[in-house]
Amino acid sequence: MKKRTFAVDIDGTITENGGGRIHLDALEALRHLTKMGHNVIFVTGRSSVEGFLLSVFGGTTQISVGENGGCITLDTNEHILLGNIEECKNAFQVIKNNIDNVKEKPVFPRMTEVVLERTFDLDLARKVLSENNLNMELSDSQYAFHINSFGIDKGTGFSEIMKKLSISRDDVIAIGDSATDIPLFKVAKTSIALGNASDQVKSEATIVVSVNAGDGVLEALDKLAPKLSKI
Repeated sequence: MKKRTFAVDIDGTITENGGGRIHLDALEALRHLTKMGHNVIFVTGRSSVEGFLLSVFGGTTQISVGENGGCITLDTNEHILLGNIEECKNAFQVIKNNIDNVKEKPVFPRMTEVVLERTFDLDLARKVLSENNLNMELSDSQYAFHINSFGIDKGTGFSEIMKKLSISRDDVIAIGDSATDIPLFKVAKTSIALGNASDQVKSEATIVVSVNAGDGVLEALDKLAPKLSKI
C-alpha cells in the first residue's frame, strides 16, 4: 500500500451543515484511513490547537495546520508560527478606523491572525489596506473574515508539513469547501471540492462530489476507493 496524506478542512467539510457539529461517520472514515497507515491532517481556519485536539479525540494524525496556514501545532506545547499577529492587529485597527461595523469574532485564541465577523465589504477592506500601504492577506472562509500576514494561506502552511515529513505532492489528497481551501488544492495532486463549495472552488478541484459536508467526504472516499488499497 502506498501511503497517502489527506489534508482535510474542518468547517463545512466534516461538520454537519454549520453549527460546528462533527459528522461522526466522516470522522470514523478518516480514522479508518489513519489506522490503515495513511496521514490525515486537519488544515483549518480554526486555531491549530482546535484542529490538534480534534485529531487527538478523533484518532487521526496528531498534527494540525490552523489559522489558515499561519500556525502549525505538532504537540501540546510545540507550535510553528508562520504569521505575525502584531501586523494583523495593526491591519485590523486600520480597517476598523475606516469602515463601519467592523468587529472581531469571538473565537479560540489566535497566535498569528485576526478573525472578524462577516459584517462588512471585504473588497473595501482590501482597498483600505492598499491605500495605507499594508500588504496583508484578507480571506473569507464563509464562517468569518481572516486577516493573515502576506503570503500566508493553507497552501503555504501545509507545504511546511510536506517538507517536515518529506511528503510528495503526488501523495497529497486535499478536501475542502471554501475559497480558503484553493491554495491547499494547489499543493495537492488530488483535490476534492464538496457539494456545498462555490463554483469558483469547484473549478479549482480535480474531483467534485455532489453532496455536502461530511456526506460529501464519504462520497469522495468512495470515489477514491479504487485508487487506495482496501478502502
